[in-house]
Amino acid sequence: MYPLSVVIITFNEERNIARCLNAVKQVADDIVIVDSGSSDKTKEICESFPVNFIQNQWNGYSSQKNFANSQAKFDWILSLDADEELSPELIHSIKEAKNKKETAYYKINRLTNYCGKWIKHGGWYPDIKLRIFDRRYSQWEGAIHEYISNEKQQKATLLAGDCFHYSYYSLEEHIAQAKKFSELAAQNLYQQGEKPIPFRILFSPMIKFIKNYILQAGFLDGAYGYQISRISVQAAYWKYSKLKQLSDTNKNNGLPE
Repeated sequence: MYPLSVVIITFNEERNIARCLNAVKQVADDIVIVDSGSSDKTKEICESFPVNFIQNQWNGYSSQKNFANSQAKFDWILSLDADEELSPELIHSIKEAKNKKETAYYKINRLTNYCGKWIKHGGWYPDIKLRIFDRRYSQWEGAIHEYISNEKQQKATLLAGDCFHYSYYSLEEHIAQAKKFSELAAQNLYQQGEKPIPFRILFSPMIKFIKNYILQAGFLDGAYGYQISRISVQAAYWKYSKLKQLSDTNKNNGLPE
């Protein structure tokens, strides 16, 4: 692999970013942080590390990440979120990959910490993501839950070791984020011409719970496993309810669906 640029986007990440940077500085030849107007101490913390700190107006997840990639010194990118941390084993794997002469795309496996508990069931683990790629042939796409454009066409190697993901520190934080993403998802579905089907509003949440909590053994994560599944059910309901609301509003205003 060629020299590696680590690229991170931030917004009010003072509680996470130092942990992230302390890990990635062990594998990075270049670190780029693109911030969208943090009002906390994110900037001060980042500038205590050898990073290129850039502020750029927010225009969506994919757009911000693609802009960040364009600011990197090198074409090979390790893309991380500020609430992620490379484990010692994963750091070792990345160093080994950098020493190899061949170029390759690499996937990493995220292990999520939820309110202080590591979650290993309910569809949350393994959580495999393509994160090391050549920016000349790849870009981020998608309004939410963004993905690499040519991900399915790439033969990517899964690196040994986990990437620790510190997701939510409280249930209230999870609920607030679920509401935000549900609304974004509904807007995205509406823009794609998706129709609100009553069946989905009623049964999609139920199916989601059965899948996550029972079939994917979310119950093995105890009370937090139940809370995760419950909030996933609520998020599915909010998404399709919002889609129906958008459709009804525009129909009443005489706008095309």
